[in-house]
Amino acid sequence: MPRVPWALTAAGFRRYATYRQATFAGAFTNVIFGFLRCYILLAVAAEVGGAVAGYDGPKLVAFVWLGQGLLAVVSMWTMLDLAERVRSGDVVADLLRPINPLWTYLWTEFGRAGYAMLTRFVAPLVVGIVAFTFYIPQNWVTYPLFAVSIGLAVLVGFACRYLIGLTAFWLLDIRGVSMFWGFATNIGSGLAFPLAILPDWLATALWVGTPLPALLQAPIDIAVERGGVGHSLLLLAGQAAWGAGLLLVCRWVQARAVRRLVVQGG
Repeated sequence: MPRVPWALTAAGFRRYATYRQATFAGAFTNVIFGFLRCYILLAVAAEVGGAVAGYDGPKLVAFVWLGQGLLAVVSMWTMLDLAERVRSGDVVADLLRPINPLWTYLWTEFGRAGYAMLTRFVAPLVVGIVAFTFYIPQNWVTYPLFAVSIGLAVLVGFACRYLIGLTAFWLLDIRGVSMFWGFATNIGSGLAFPLAILPDWLATALWVGTPLPALLQAPIDIAVERGGVGHSLLLLAGQAAWGAGLLLVCRWVQARAVRRLVVQGG
């Protein structure tokens, strides 16, 4: 990795490593909600014959606990400070730096995600494996595919939140957009339930028409080997396409925003 991206990634890692109490509190919360969600989905599966939309007991357990761990890694609901810097006018200093703010935020985000993998992801995963019958991938290829999928999920999630931050150039207050994003991701990302539960037309619309399933459902489906290696490669291709496309949209929207930049209060 070139020197600048590596330095920014390391800085992002160190920055979030300082919030030890917040990390512990977040991991504890993820574990509590993991137990609640796990028992609910297992109870539903028991009522309908032991499986839900192709997920048997161990796969449902993996679905819940992987989702709880990835929630902090992808960080869908934590907005970047870009909007605040737009409101304060500090974004002007960012734009004057030799590195595009998009790449500065991106590499810092990967550092944050790396720290979350070592802490917020591992803790729920260990609890799920110890407390329940957890599905363990049978094919060794699944493990590197899952790792790549997590990286792409972080990329897609970052690009979406960066676009939300850029709306501050027009709206100044992004709370409305953030609230809509939180509602959409809670349902469409596969956090609340496997998307296969939905009617085929709706699930297909989410997979094809939105980046939401690329955040959680795609890496989880790869981890539980739903559909085999071929299906996993298809999911990775979809995530990569969304990641590349959204980064291009970020660059285009940022260029439009800079042309009409108004510094508030000065």
